[in-house]
Amino acid sequence: MADRGIFLTFIDKLRQEFSFMRGNYLILIMSWILMDFAGELPGVYYSDYVIQLGGSATILGIIMLVSQLVLASVQFPGGFLADKYGRRWLISTLTFGVALSYIWYAIAPSWHFILIGAIIANFCLLYQPALLAIMMDSLSPERRGMGYSIINLIMSVATTPAPAVAIFLVTSFGPKGGMRIAYSIVTVFFLGAALLRIRLKESIKNPDKIRLGDVVKSYPNAVKEGISVWRHVPRTTLYLLFTSLLARFSFALTGLYFLVYAIYVLQIGGVPTPGLEPDPVIELAYIRWGLVMIALFITMIILAFPCGKLIDKVGRKIPILLSTVLMIPSILLFIYGNYTTLFIVMPLVGLSQLLAFSAFQALFADLVPQEKRGKAIGSMNFFTYIFVAFGALGGGILYDTVSPQSPFLLMIALVPPQFLLMLFFVHEPEKRES
Repeated sequence: MADRGIFLTFIDKLRQEFSFMRGNYLILIMSWILMDFAGELPGVYYSDYVIQLGGSATILGIIMLVSQLVLASVQFPGGFLADKYGRRWLISTLTFGVALSYIWYAIAPSWHFILIGAIIANFCLLYQPALLAIMMDSLSPERRGMGYSIINLIMSVATTPAPAVAIFLVTSFGPKGGMRIAYSIVTVFFLGAALLRIRLKESIKNPDKIRLGDVVKSYPNAVKEGISVWRHVPRTTLYLLFTSLLARFSFALTGLYFLVYAIYVLQIGGVPTPGLEPDPVIELAYIRWGLVMIALFITMIILAFPCGKLIDKVGRKIPILLSTVLMIPSILLFIYGNYTTLFIVMPLVGLSQLLAFSAFQALFADLVPQEKRGKAIGSMNFFTYIFVAFGALGGGILYDTVSPQSPFLLMIALVPPQFLLMLFFVHEPEKRES
């Protein structure tokens, strides 16, 4: 009987710990399971797919530049519409548009079709501020660290099988054929996620009735309110934004080029033969990179729960500082490493991203009132995507014209200013916003 009582007490504690996993939060988690598994299938080898279609590191940067500028252009109206007309309708409608955009990726005969698909997908991400706002609305202040870490946990669990499936596709149907099948799967799974999101409930009270004419006319006002919103939030939020912009820019310098560097510089599959298709060296490199990605996702699964508890226990600032410091040894070991060291490097990079994402989102929600979140997120996203766009382009140009190592070294050089900004200018609030 005593054992049964202990067991029931344990079950009650579990229920209490995860009681926030319901309603909109649960629907979003379920939709992300579909989207993250499918999205990671082609994501494992996306960079080399563009190169196989006639692209280069600079072309990768150009695609990122254009897509991020499109994404930035819709953030102000996205935030304005989310606060004025509600979150649900934007999310449930435009997820269908994102799903259908991946048809362009699946049929692409050249990298130009990837660019078209990216433009459509990023335009439809007009719903992004609404998505982030409805998530913040759905989590209580004392559960935010855990809530965002659970998101990372679910995403990691969902994506862990993806590299194995991607390996099967590219080895069975070739680098191009396998990627076309992968993007077809993305379209189907994203449509499933869009159907799930129809069940979301509106999280703001008394949203205005939607008028399409007003939506078009609202752009100038949306930009104005998106800029002025920073006057109505704590000043430390602005420094948090500056820190985030530096971090996102520095990661954009290298994010697209990890796979390319591993294949063609570290030569994790051997020395590729130019013009040979299919190239067994490339196929071996794909297999090995897929195994590294599996190790990365397993690490993030193991660390998601303790990271969430850490963020809720010690606060948001310390984990963000720790995440910036971790990048220096990680990137140095990547640049001068080999296939074996990738199994250390990529989990370290994943841990850094896990801490930064969860702690930043929690701190942002702590600082910004609910009625301002849509506009603040839209404005933050606008500047973030501008920085990401030029970071990715700059990284590609540096990779092709200076050296493959140069974007990674610049990333390391940007760590100290991020750390100092966070240490001296960002402060956690005495009372967290609900």
